Amino acid sequence: MTPAFMHSPVVRWSCLAAMWTAIGFILSAEVYFTLRVTKPDVAFLDVAVSQYARVILWAALAPVVLRLRRSIPLSTGRWVAGIGIHLMLSFALMAAYYLARIAYVIISEGEAWGDFWALARMNFFGRNLIDMAYYWAVLACGYTLEIYRRYKNEQIKAAQLESRLIESELQALRQQMHPHFLFNTMNTIAVLVREGRNDEAVTLLAKLGALLRVSLDSGREQEVTLRQEMEFLERYIDIQKMRFADRLAVETNVSPEAMEARIPNLLLQPLVENAIVHGITPKNAAGRVRVAGEVRDGRLHLVVSDNGCGFCAGGAGLREGIGLGNTRERVAKIYGGHGSLSVNSEPGLGTTVRIVLPFRA
Repeated sequence: MTPAFMHSPVVRWSCLAAMWTAIGFILSAEVYFTLRVTKPDVAFLDVAVSQYARVILWAALAPVVLRLRRSIPLSTGRWVAGIGIHLMLSFALMAAYYLARIAYVIISEGEAWGDFWALARMNFFGRNLIDMAYYWAVLACGYTLEIYRRYKNEQIKAAQLESRLIESELQALRQQMHPHFLFNTMNTIAVLVREGRNDEAVTLLAKLGALLRVSLDSGREQEVTLRQEMEFLERYIDIQKMRFADRLAVETNVSPEAMEARIPNLLLQPLVENAIVHGITPKNAAGRVRVAGEVRDGRLHLVVSDNGCGFCAGGAGLREGIGLGNTRERVAKIYGGHGSLSVNSEPGLGTTVRIVLPFRA
């Protein structure tokens, strides 16, 4: 993407003026030192005037050349015709400029017009071909800028596609969470009503409404602060505690610095849900889930652990649920090699999930 300061017309014109000034100086110096071999008394200013006139001409012709590039691409006629046409155009412009200079010399020095072609043949040097080089340099700049614009456009499209993909995955994650979570919560409310525990049922409905409201408010945000994630998580945990009663205890230990870190939306909730559903629910006894976060060495360390039943053994390795698998994929897609998710599980002792991300406040 073009730097912001380059969008200013003043800056753009200043850069162009500086570029053409530098080209004129280099060209003047080259001609000056070449002439000094045969004319030791030649003045640099005299050389510079003529060379800067050439540079001004080419600066004025540059837009014309760029328009010709768009009208007649080099690839015209399988490149043969395109290159041939531009070779003829560059030679024609060089010849026209050279002959115009000869005419100027005849007029300024009072020479006879009959000597026009003799002067043209006598004063033609190889360095006059630099005018053709100017033409092709402008063509090359035009193609370079086009390739650069295409590259940046592809980058922007890729970034937009990645953003839409992440947003779609986030939406899919929410849709995966809501159905069974809502079903379980509504089932709990129904049980409370049947048992005559109406106050608890009303409280649970209010907590569910608050959770859904927060979920809808941040529905399109791809990133939130850890503080926002923890607030959402607390509402979710409150509902789960009412469902599991004394069978579930949740501990949170997040440092104030870590609270300001930016993380992907809904990063921790699937892990906590995974711990409750797959770790605590199968246990006959009460269980505990712990959520911790801290910043170390410029990186955010998040831990979700439980003392549940752990993943099943038997040589098949760890069996990741939808929530854990989705979280692993999101971390890899968003952070690449700068983020990691690791799982440690022991049957009968519990599971620990560790996430390490770059710290961005």
